Amino acid sequence: MTQQASNTWPQTLVGAGVLLIGLALAVGAESISSAAGYGGVGPNFLPWVCAVALIFCGAWIVWEARTGGFRAMDEPSGDAANWSAFVWVSAGLLANAALITIIGFILSCTLCYLLAVQGLRRAAGQAGASAPRTCATDIVTGLVISAPVYWMFTQFLAINLPGLTSTGWL
Repeated sequence: MTQQASNTWPQTLVGAGVLLIGLALAVGAESISSAAGYGGVGPNFLPWVCAVALIFCGAWIVWEARTGGFRAMDEPSGDAANWSAFVWVSAGLLANAALITIIGFILSCTLCYLLAVQGLRRAAGQAGASAPRTCATDIVTGLVISAPVYWMFTQFLAINLPGLTSTGWL
């Protein structure tokens, strides 16, 4: 479905925003030392990869928008703005930021996951989003995701993340 030209301006602005973020990341990557480390790549390698990818994607989005818009895009479904879902996801992010140094990485990320998934379920109109079994499943899933990430960073990469104990395992 072809959209009218007036509807392509928001798409163009999104593409321009992605392009500007990529350019800003490139400027920041320029200030990082390029001295080669272990494996022959320096600390600025990954920021440059991300900057180039964002610049490419932003330019592509602008090009798509200016040549007729996103032609295969479905019509929006549901509410234009689901404030309840926004509040749930925002609460998850804010709780994670506020509690990560108090209850540790694993528990704060699990809480963030639980709250964000609740918001997304409500946005999708899923019945029983707050049922005890669903909440328990979300808690277990959050633990299954956050614990290995924590252990990978602390045990294998030797990057300190806030934990409950000083052992590096919780």
